[in-house]
Amino acid sequence: MKTAIAIRHLHFEDLGTLEPLLEARGYAVRYVDATADGLCTLDVSSADLLVVLGGPIGAFDDETYPLIARELALVRERLENQRPLLGICLGAQLIARALGARVDAMGVKEIGFAPLTLTQESEASPLAALGDVPVMHWHGDQFDIPPGAVRLAGTEVCPNQAFAVGRHVLGLQCHLEADPLQIERWLVGHACELAQVGIDPRALRTQAYALQTRLPLAAQAVFTRWLDGIESEPRGEQP
Repeated sequence: MKTAIAIRHLHFEDLGTLEPLLEARGYAVRYVDATADGLCTLDVSSADLLVVLGGPIGAFDDETYPLIARELALVRERLENQRPLLGICLGAQLIARALGARVDAMGVKEIGFAPLTLTQESEASPLAALGDVPVMHWHGDQFDIPPGAVRLAGTEVCPNQAFAVGRHVLGLQCHLEADPLQIERWLVGHACELAQVGIDPRALRTQAYALQTRLPLAAQAVFTRWLDGIESEPRGEQP
């Protein structure tokens, strides 16, 4: 059986709609809690897939949150070994930083549902399956596109929303994995942040419910194409 390790920082920021897809494709999914499960002893070398999920801390917050340094080391290990790696939000920022790109605060929050503007290069990527379907955004930091990576998407607020390195690395600033039917966990879990920026949870709830069918189907199409690509490559070989 194939294995997928998912590093998460908050319990409700999980694999979302990606998890049942992985299980259906024969992956045994293992969650690792970055705050409690001992990243220093975590071996990611043998996993068929590593996913680094989102969280409310910054990819540049090493001094305040030492676990960031260990996550960077794990990400670099996957990159050096050219093994499949998916980063979402904080995870994508960590990949960008590990590849030498700048990661910093935007100065504003991008929270809510909105479509991505896909680049011409994305036409040959898994993101082409997304089209104009709105996805969930929930972040205040941003990354530059790393050297050697291909920019795939952006928004007006955040020009760099997705990048790829070959077929085996995909970084997503947006939360394509988020299940709209689980929006209440996000609204409660991030209630303080929403209040600070003046966003009404009721508006987000309405947006989420309107996308409860369309968004998971689009996300499944994107992730299916990406998984098809990484599973077609010989172990350890970058396309």
